[in-house]
Amino acid sequence: MTDPIADYLTRLRNAIQAKHRVVEVPASNLKKDITKILFEKGYILNYKFEEDGPQGTIKIALKYNPQSKVNAIKSLTRVSTPGMRKYTGYREMPRVINGLGIAIISTSKGVMTDKEASELKIGGEVLCYVY
Repeated sequence: MTDPIADYLTRLRNAIQAKHRVVEVPASNLKKDITKILFEKGYILNYKFEEDGPQGTIKIALKYNPQSKVNAIKSLTRVSTPGMRKYTGYREMPRVINGLGIAIISTSKGVMTDKEASELKIGGEVLCYVY
């Protein structure tokens, strides 16, 4: 696998499309940080890190509206790829749907949202857009 973040986002997208309640993905520190951000911003219901084997897994409970069965995540888009990295400074921080969505940025201070990176005045690699 050449792009584990794209695989992570694709597994989430496929589980949402199939209306699954829980999805399991192989764990890594970067995926754990992205999962924590998704939970803090209210895009997923819950998550659990399981240490089984050398890599471990992340179990993610997806969040649905009880009446309409619509998922909280409308779109997951990978921005920076291994073949073409996308970096941004804090002055040119991307705005996802005019501030309604989030951009997940990998910075020197760790993985954070675009708003947090702007407040700290640091730039970094734009990993993905979520809305």
